[in-house]
Amino acid sequence: MEVKDNTKKQPRETRLIEALITFAVLIGVMAVGIIHYHVDPHIPMFIGVIIAALMALYIGYDWNTIEKSMMDGIFRALQAIIILAIIGILVGTWIVTGVVPTMIYYGLQILSPSIFLLAALIICSITSIATGTSWGTMGTMGLALMGIALGLGIPAPVAAGAIISGAYFGDKMSPLSDTTNLAPAMAGTDVFTHIKFMMLPTMITYAICMAFFTFLGFKYASSGEAADTSAIQVMSDGLSGSFNINPLLLLPPIIVIVAVACKIPAIPGIVLGILSAAVLGPIFQGSESNLGAMLNAGMSGYESTTGVEAIDNLLTNGGLMNMMFSISLTILAMMFGGIMETTKQLEVIVSQFLKLVKTPRGLVTLTELTCVASNTTMPEQYISIVVPGRMYAKTYKEMGLHPKTLSNALEGSGTVTSALIPWNTCGVYILSVLGVTTAQYAPYAIFNYLMPIMVIALSFTGHCLADADGIRLTRSAQAKKKAKMGEA
Repeated sequence: MEVKDNTKKQPRETRLIEALITFAVLIGVMAVGIIHYHVDPHIPMFIGVIIAALMALYIGYDWNTIEKSMMDGIFRALQAIIILAIIGILVGTWIVTGVVPTMIYYGLQILSPSIFLLAALIICSITSIATGTSWGTMGTMGLALMGIALGLGIPAPVAAGAIISGAYFGDKMSPLSDTTNLAPAMAGTDVFTHIKFMMLPTMITYAICMAFFTFLGFKYASSGEAADTSAIQVMSDGLSGSFNINPLLLLPPIIVIVAVACKIPAIPGIVLGILSAAVLGPIFQGSESNLGAMLNAGMSGYESTTGVEAIDNLLTNGGLMNMMFSISLTILAMMFGGIMETTKQLEVIVSQFLKLVKTPRGLVTLTELTCVASNTTMPEQYISIVVPGRMYAKTYKEMGLHPKTLSNALEGSGTVTSALIPWNTCGVYILSVLGVTTAQYAPYAIFNYLMPIMVIALSFTGHCLADADGIRLTRSAQAKKKAKMGEA
C-alpha cells in the first residue's frame, strides 16, 4: 500500500504586495527595455517570467509545480501557436502567387481626389486586411498617401487620422494579423469565432469613420484638381508590372471568408486558403510561382524586388520564420501567465479590481480600461492583450460568459488604443513614418478611440456579451434560445 507523503511543504497564501511587486518589476523592465533601449518585448517578458518564478519560490511553491504551470500556460495557447504558424505560411504563399498584390492593386484603383480621405481609409483598410499589419500599411501605403494629401492641401494630421483608422481596422479584423490571433488565444477561443463576434461593434464604428471622413472630405474637395497621384500610380504600375493581376486571384480570400461563414474550424479554413492560392499561382504567375517558389515563400517569406521601394517594403513579408516573433512572444507570455495563475498572483490582483465590478457589462468596461492602462504602463501592443487576457479569463468564465466576450474586449481596446499613447511603440512608430505627433493626429484617429467606447456601449445592450453557449445576451437572442430549448 502506497503511503502519501504529507511532509511536503505547502505554499502559503499569496499576498497582494507580492503580486504587485512581480507586476511592478515586469512594468519597469518593459518600460526601460522598450522606451529607453528600443528592444523587442521578448527578453523583458522573459525577465518577468524569472521574477514571477522567484516570487513563486518565495511564497512556497516547489520548482516542479512552477515548471508545470509554465507548461500548462503554453498548452492553452497551442492552437493559437499552430494558427500563427500556418498564417505565416499563408501570407508568404499569397504574396508569391499574386493574391495579396491583386487585393492591394484593386484597392488603389478606388482613389479619387474628391473623396481622398474616405479613399485613404478604405485603401489602408484593404491593405491591412490583405497583409495583416497596420505598421506595414502605414509605412508604405500610408507614406504614399501622406504625399498625396500634401498635394491636395489636406492637413497632415487629418490625413494621418484616416490612414491610421484604416490600418488599425484591417489589423483588428484580418485573420492574418498577429493581434487578431493573440486575443482569442489569451481568452480561450478560436480566431474565426473571435472575428465573427467582433464584426458588429467594429463595423458600426467603421461606418461612423466612413461618414466622418466623407463629411470632412467635402471641405477639401475643391482643391482636388491639384492632387499629385503619381506615387499611387507608381505603386499600381509596379504591382501590375511584377504580377499578373486578375480578379480570379481574389478567390482564396473569398474561400477563407466562406469557410468562416460555414463554421469550418480555423485551421482547415486557413489551409483551404493556402491550397486554393497554390492552384491559382502557377496559372497566373507562371514559373515565378512554381512549387519551389511557394515552398520557399511559405518557409522564409517573399522577398520583393520590383524596384519600387514602397512595394518592396510592403511585400517583403510572410513565411513561417517571420511569424516566430509572435509565436515566441506568445510562448513567453503564457509562461508568465501560467505561473501567475497557478500561484494565484493574478487572482489576488484581479480580486481587488473585481470588488468594483458586479455585472458582466462592468467586467467588459474594466477590461477596456485595463488594456488602456497596460498600453500606457507597459507600452507594447502585444502585452496589452496578453496580460489583461490572462488576468480576466477565469473571471469571464465564472460569470458564465463565452471566451469570445473577452477576446472582443481585448481587441476593442488593447489593439487600437496603442496608437494613442505617445510613448507606446505604436505611437513612436507612427511619428517616425508619418511625421505627425500623437497629439496632432489623435482627434482624427476616430476608429482608435471610438472602438473601446463602442464595445462598452454595446455591452450594456447585450450585443458585446455572450453566454457560455455563445449566444448574445440580448433579449431577442435569449428569447430565441429559450424557445429552442422549449421545443427540444
